[in-house]
Amino acid sequence: MKHPFLMTPGPSPLAPEVKQALSKDIIHHRTAEFRSILKEVHSGLKYVFQTQNPVLVLSSSGTGAMEAAVANLLSRNDKILVVVGGKFGQRWQEICQSYSLNVVSWEIEWGSSPSVIELENLLDKHSDIKAVFTTLCETSTATVYDIEATAKVCRQRDILLIVDAISGLGSDVLKTDEWGVDVVVAGSQKGLMLPPGLSFISLSPKAQAALETSNFPHYYFDLKKALKSYAKDDTPYTASVSLVIALREALKLIKNEGIEKRWEDFSRIGEALRRALETLGFGIFSRSPSASVTAGEVKSMDASLIIKKMASDFGITIAGGQAELKGKIIRIAHMGYINASDVLTCLAALEEVVQSLGKNIERGKSLKTFQEAYCVQNSN
Repeated sequence: MKHPFLMTPGPSPLAPEVKQALSKDIIHHRTAEFRSILKEVHSGLKYVFQTQNPVLVLSSSGTGAMEAAVANLLSRNDKILVVVGGKFGQRWQEICQSYSLNVVSWEIEWGSSPSVIELENLLDKHSDIKAVFTTLCETSTATVYDIEATAKVCRQRDILLIVDAISGLGSDVLKTDEWGVDVVVAGSQKGLMLPPGLSFISLSPKAQAALETSNFPHYYFDLKKALKSYAKDDTPYTASVSLVIALREALKLIKNEGIEKRWEDFSRIGEALRRALETLGFGIFSRSPSASVTAGEVKSMDASLIIKKMASDFGITIAGGQAELKGKIIRIAHMGYINASDVLTCLAALEEVVQSLGKNIERGKSLKTFQEAYCVQNSN
């Protein structure tokens, strides 16, 4: 019997402690008991986000937090810059356009990281830009962006920096306060080892000040209301109680292991996986690979067929490419509760699949390559 085995960049597998917490009886959200849980969650989120600023919890997917950022921080016709290097840069673009913002779209090659020099040139050319929207990990291309350098450029020009860290949080290095990132949005179903349904948004003092000048209408996603409730370890509307209780357990796991250790381990897994994929004839699509997900470029097969056979033959779900990358890449996650053993299991199945599709490979070579690369890095 095949058991479902998720190796996708969201949803990702649930930790046992999270599953257990999800099975608990429901409690009321307007009680001292729940406010105590929420207080722990607020503290844990600050640790994962590496910030001392508020991290608000919203009942939505990560896209809800993205829209909340746009609706609460800007006003109609404000000029903003969006980095568009994949599907989720496009999502920032689409949300901003739907709010009638004056969008400067910076189209970069998919799989590449934004050039700081080009960013400086664009901001010099458009001196009235009020905010830059970008991503930590562009999930669709498995590419990590240099948020530290971007934040430095934005600070020098007093421009808000708003970052989608939905897939990168917890795996790719993110130092919100140290780097000076104003807004970070994230979701529950990736590095935080939860089901979908929660999103998060951190707000720097500069971002909080911007809430006072925005003239967009908002009700449910009113971050000023959310901040007032946050100060009392409460929520303005009904909370996703079970998910919040499970989140407390996930945050404990992350803190007990240490965020720096997790960054290091996922980085090692990603590097070892990329070397292993190359032994199977895959190219590495990203020129700036993420520690959260790896994209293998398919050179002589149909990626969609590989994905289908991984699921049908082994019960392992991996992701494919989106938009122009459909059928051209496979994406394997290493985030949240996924560990090196899970990646080895995935590679073993992948070997069988590519061989069944006519690829001449040396059986076991990708596993050996992964183990050697991972262990060597682990000993350094």
